[in-house]
Amino acid sequence: MANRMSEHLCAENRLGTYLRDRRTKLDPAALGFPSERRRTLGLRREEVAQRANISPTWYTWLEQGRGGAPSADVLDRIARALLLTDVEREHLFLLGLGRPPDVRYQKSEGVTPRLQRVLDALDPSPAVIRTAIWDVVAWNRAATVMLMDYASLPPEQRNILRFIFLDPRARAAQYDWESVARFVLGAFRVDAARAGAAAEVEPLVEELCRLSPEFAAMWRDNDVRGPHGEAVKHIRHPVLGPLAFEYSAFAVDGRTDLSMVVYNPATPADAERIRMLVEAHSADTSPRPRPLPGTADRPAGPSGA
Repeated sequence: MANRMSEHLCAENRLGTYLRDRRTKLDPAALGFPSERRRTLGLRREEVAQRANISPTWYTWLEQGRGGAPSADVLDRIARALLLTDVEREHLFLLGLGRPPDVRYQKSEGVTPRLQRVLDALDPSPAVIRTAIWDVVAWNRAATVMLMDYASLPPEQRNILRFIFLDPRARAAQYDWESVARFVLGAFRVDAARAGAAAEVEPLVEELCRLSPEFAAMWRDNDVRGPHGEAVKHIRHPVLGPLAFEYSAFAVDGRTDLSMVVYNPATPADAERIRMLVEAHSADTSPRPRPLPGTADRPAGPSGA
């Protein structure tokens, strides 16, 4: 009977159990608290309350399962006080309120080496990593050859909407530019809203409305597009001519702000043509060995020496 009651209380107060577990994993000295004369590991309740700027009594009640549900603001303060990761913060909200926290957009500066290796392994399929506001932050060699030489652009210019609406090459590559532009803009609007990035996209929207009458008109239409995870994309490449790609978009695990977009060649023949062009481009742009001092102007002999 006692065991069943203990299990019931534990199940009812999962929030308190989680809070106690998290605070015992923090180093008091690293956070400016004295570390001597402690009977338990980690921070004391009143120290967590102090860091979260809430009442010590209220925090104690939370750990004890008393006082009702906390507000989102209180949980945010506690999450910061306990130095929770994004995943841990989400779990805290699920325990305390039964829902995840409101989204908050975080600007991404790049990707991990592991994720870049995934992109590189996808050659000859062009692949990019984009943010929720459609900034491209990583790409592979095939994307450079088939889509855009992103490395030649400053980071603030590596935006898909800028390319679609401001670059004449985007119009030349599309068979039905207006349909593609409307699809991209509708999907962008959904992604940005879902990520809570309204403030971040405002300067971009103002710039594009000023520079592109088509963008301004389409933006005023307020169209949104549903899931765009898979589609077939047809383009005109300036070197290879007509090409078809199976377009797929994937969420990046652990990075809700990022998506991976892959353009898989629709036929083996197209894949081979792209592979050959990528290899030729890589050979043209690879660094050449420097000549030895005093030999730069010496003509090569019959043996190439």
